[in-house]
Amino acid sequence: MRKLTIPFSALQLQKLLFFRCASTQSNSLTHRLSIAGLPPPPPLESLYPYAAFFSTRSQYFSIRHFSSQTENAAASSVDENLGELLTEEEKSTAELLSTELQKNPEVEPLPLPKRLDLSFSHITVSPKLLHATLNASPDAGRMALDFLKWAKSRPDFQPSDELYSHFVDYFGRRKDFKATHEVLVDGIGVAGVKSFEALVDRLVRAGRPTQTVALFERMVKDYGFVRNKDSLKLIVSSLCGRGYASYAEKMVKSLANEFFPDEHICDSLISGWCNDGKLDEAKRLVDEMYRGGFDIGTFAYNSILDCVCRLCREKDPFRIQTEAENVLVEMERHGVPRNVETFNVLITNLCKIRKTEDAMNLFSRMGEWGCYPDETTFYVLIKSLYQAARVGEGDEMIDKMKSAGYGDALDTKAYYEFLKILCGIERVDHAMSVFAKMKEDGCEPGVKTYDLLMGKLCTYGRLDKANALYKEAESNGLAVERKAYKVDPRFAKKKPTVVKKEKKRETLPEKMARKRRSLKKFRLSFVKKPKRSVRRAF
Repeated sequence: MRKLTIPFSALQLQKLLFFRCASTQSNSLTHRLSIAGLPPPPPLESLYPYAAFFSTRSQYFSIRHFSSQTENAAASSVDENLGELLTEEEKSTAELLSTELQKNPEVEPLPLPKRLDLSFSHITVSPKLLHATLNASPDAGRMALDFLKWAKSRPDFQPSDELYSHFVDYFGRRKDFKATHEVLVDGIGVAGVKSFEALVDRLVRAGRPTQTVALFERMVKDYGFVRNKDSLKLIVSSLCGRGYASYAEKMVKSLANEFFPDEHICDSLISGWCNDGKLDEAKRLVDEMYRGGFDIGTFAYNSILDCVCRLCREKDPFRIQTEAENVLVEMERHGVPRNVETFNVLITNLCKIRKTEDAMNLFSRMGEWGCYPDETTFYVLIKSLYQAARVGEGDEMIDKMKSAGYGDALDTKAYYEFLKILCGIERVDHAMSVFAKMKEDGCEPGVKTYDLLMGKLCTYGRLDKANALYKEAESNGLAVERKAYKVDPRFAKKKPTVVKKEKKRETLPEKMARKRRSLKKFRLSFVKKPKRSVRRAF
């Protein structure tokens, strides 16, 4: 977005800063008003007609939380949500369909569509059922193409963009992009935004940035996708998120005459260089943006701040506060406000170098900039406090997190992380109290949670409590595996050992004294001892 030549008035500047900060403060403000018993504020669109223009960024780019979340955890959560939406009958049908898909076609006498017609002609095919079947059939391969043709041949089935996105994601996961091409050619006119997102995501994950860039040129001719600025933003953000910022920057510069880059694309390019750890390239791009008349937003500066802190942690942790302060000063000089993600970056990196006290001081000062903690802030601080053996303050932070309205974020996975830290610092008793609090909050412990606690209790020789946990897990229907846990030698019951006294060699004075005692006893043995007479009672 180019800078305007007409200067802003004071009222316009206040409104502009208000729009930038409103998205980060609206949730916390509504929560505080609800606690106080006041009605929530009206939406920004009713007060300012152009407020929606400043909030369009969230449609394409979600601000990255700086906590560790793996792809496997995200995929498992999606499968769990899908399993909750399916009925028991649909789950069993998906398993039967998966069994048919994974059979060897060379052994079977009939092709897959005929076999499915014979066995599953009575079922109603839905996108949820197809998605569950594909997730349960990782080894089906090209048989999934026949499965798609069979589903389309059903009279009561209507193909959709969501359906094609599932098959694109399935074949992209196997890096079978020829099959993906066949699916998308078959879905011309039906496949849309979701299928395009799945294709771009799988190409970038497979490490094919060149094909991803070339896709933007042939997307209309090959697949009938809409070639516009939104699709360009999607490709640029995917490339930058996986460390291919150089490809994304070349693509944006080559298409600048057709699609002029805006603030979102610029922020994504800066974030991509920062994710790759190339701070010099990010600063070079920032200077080019300012010379070209662009405004750099808070998202880009948060990425630069995270990159600076990460490099300082690797090279010189003592410089992290000084370098971070330089970035914050630069933000203030350019009029870029801080938000909660700015503080999350600082607090997370301080906790990673075990500066918990500095992180707590920064947490208490967030309100000075009009920012309020979110679930990531609380989660990082709780883990850091437990790691520093400040278990009482960690429990208080859990209570603050619940009172702030983020109690739903304390799920089974979060509690498992807390228990793992407490067991690692040998606070087993406190881990059991947090385990009890976990069950009070309605979180059902899993096999890993029980296995962790039982192993630690057995290490400390507390077999009675370990057996009680094992019986509790069995009563809850969990398949806990029986293991042979090793007891720590420090806490094992030791048998009393008898120490044999070794005879010491006598010195000459000790030997002479022993002889004198023996001779005296021998001489006294010849003396007649007097008899004890009983006295008369007068």
